[in-house]
Amino acid sequence: MKYIVIGLGNFGSTLSIALTEMGFEVIAVDKDMKKVNEFKEQITHTICLDSGDKAAMETLPLKDSDAVVVAIGEDFGASTLSTAILKQLGARKIIGRAISDLHQTVIEAIGVEEIIRPEEESANRLAKRFQIKGVVDSFEISEDYNIIETELPEEYVNKTVQETNFRAEFNLNILTIIRMVKTENIIGQPSLKRKVLGVVTPNTIFEKGDILVLFGNNKDIKRCLNPE
Repeated sequence: MKYIVIGLGNFGSTLSIALTEMGFEVIAVDKDMKKVNEFKEQITHTICLDSGDKAAMETLPLKDSDAVVVAIGEDFGASTLSTAILKQLGARKIIGRAISDLHQTVIEAIGVEEIIRPEEESANRLAKRFQIKGVVDSFEISEDYNIIETELPEEYVNKTVQETNFRAEFNLNILTIIRMVKTENIIGQPSLKRKVLGVVTPNTIFEKGDILVLFGNNKDIKRCLNPE
């Protein structure tokens, strides 16, 4: 799969590096040569190009890419102009980053169907961590249902999934377990790395420090994590 990312700020560079590490081909574009050079070793391709220049944008493989992400942050005008040019040039799929309600309205009017607001989404996820004690991270499926990561309660250590009878007691599904394993970094120093155990079975044994990935209704999640 091939992706084009417009803008190498914090969000755009992080996204581009992550996609590259996943094995996708990424073309990251920015008009600042310093940023282009900064990330050229971590991203498949980095190009110095003004995304507000239609002729320059025509040189990109827009119709051969699975999606173009407009990741420009604070510059309302540059983001909107880049999005409009991509629409004119017939990019297959445009994902726009909205920086305000007004900005979202404008790029929706241009015809962008998929719009993200990463700062708002991150803030909401952080708020949920504060709202429910013990939540490490969360992903909202709907207004009523969430997938959450939470630390394993002490009383479940060394017990099997079957012994805890977790689903029957709390009406929650354990999707998987994340376990911290010892490893070495690139310079040989010991460190901890998250390892996903995959599909759990009734005989899976919980260990101290495990993180449970749970799915269920918000009221059941709160009942599980904040018992009265």
